[in-house]
Amino acid sequence: MLVMEFKAILKKPQELAVNEAIRTARFVRNKVLRYWMDNRGVKKKELYRYNTQLRDEFEFVKDLNSHACQASVENVERAIKRFFDNCKKKVPGKKGYPRFKKHSRSVEYKQSGWKLSPDKKSINFTDKKGIGKVKLKGTWDLWRFDSAKPTLREQKLIKRVRIVQRADGYYVQFCVKIDNLKRLGATGFTVGLDVGLKEFYTDSDGYSEPNPRFYRKSEKRLKFYQRRVSRKKKGSSNRKKAVNRLGRHHLKISRQREEHAKRLARCVIRSNDLVAYEDLRIKNLVKNHCLAKSINDAGWYKFREWLEYFGQKFGRITVAVNPAYTSQNCSSCGEVVKKSLSTRTHVCKCGCRLDRDHNAAKNILTRALSTVGHTGTLLNAWGDLSSTFPDSGLVKQDGSMNQESP
Repeated sequence: MLVMEFKAILKKPQELAVNEAIRTARFVRNKVLRYWMDNRGVKKKELYRYNTQLRDEFEFVKDLNSHACQASVENVERAIKRFFDNCKKKVPGKKGYPRFKKHSRSVEYKQSGWKLSPDKKSINFTDKKGIGKVKLKGTWDLWRFDSAKPTLREQKLIKRVRIVQRADGYYVQFCVKIDNLKRLGATGFTVGLDVGLKEFYTDSDGYSEPNPRFYRKSEKRLKFYQRRVSRKKKGSSNRKKAVNRLGRHHLKISRQREEHAKRLARCVIRSNDLVAYEDLRIKNLVKNHCLAKSINDAGWYKFREWLEYFGQKFGRITVAVNPAYTSQNCSSCGEVVKKSLSTRTHVCKCGCRLDRDHNAAKNILTRALSTVGHTGTLLNAWGDLSSTFPDSGLVKQDGSMNQESP
């Protein structure tokens, strides 16, 4: 599944209609969630029947496309399933009990309620909310993936259409079901990555990528915009404008961090047959309030998501290893050399003297290769590592363990 995003050019009445559609989708979601809370044990069919009752009871719900209402029910269904799965797996901490939404910024249509224009530069929403024809601004070609079947209708290719509101305007996302895998030739290189706060990552070859620190560099400007918000009267139009300026600046930082992680992950995956990284629990790391801001600013988890995505797309092996003692163990002799977080140089009695992160990256790669075992049999695998059956003599492989990154 590939998501293609376009900027939507809307007039003022269309913006009001989109906001009304978003509020209606949120209303359906919250009402269905309340129905589930009041009637524990109801199944999926009962939730959809209750959605039909809402459409009969409220005229503004009936104006929204029926499939868009069903998408709101699916959101509740996924939240319930995630909660029970976390309970069964005994996930530590909060299990993610479904909660009501006070603010939402998107409405999702399935394969009805919209129609693409012949020139592929606009989309017409045909439900009774009054959104109408929306101009699209972007560089994606919706039909370039379908050159082999020019007569195939767009409804068979595009599975979902989503309208998303952000601080800098509205966007239309198309979820397209295509095969986006590309095989690359083997490079013969493997690499281990150790992420950090001083450097964004250090690989097992000793190369260090500097940490851009997008949030830290913009913090002074953010404080200025935040002061502007606090000085405005609550509920006034000037306060709304100030909040929007603050939101746009936060959005800019988020996009910078996203593009940085995507660019680095793509380069690393294309240059190596196997990429090893730490299986970090970011949720636990940010409990350290002295480092939480810097950890969130680095965006380690976003970098890992893009590594796994490009690993599956280009047919590379990505291995997440246990990070325990990767900084303490010597990469040369395996001896434990205890050091504090402020000690940046690894010095062992065997004569090994390396940068702390370089030593950790080499340990990560060694641990990943020991997990892989007979590497040559796995270089043609797609995505994450697929382990061998015990006592199989490395003849038979089990199914792939990878999952597509969001």
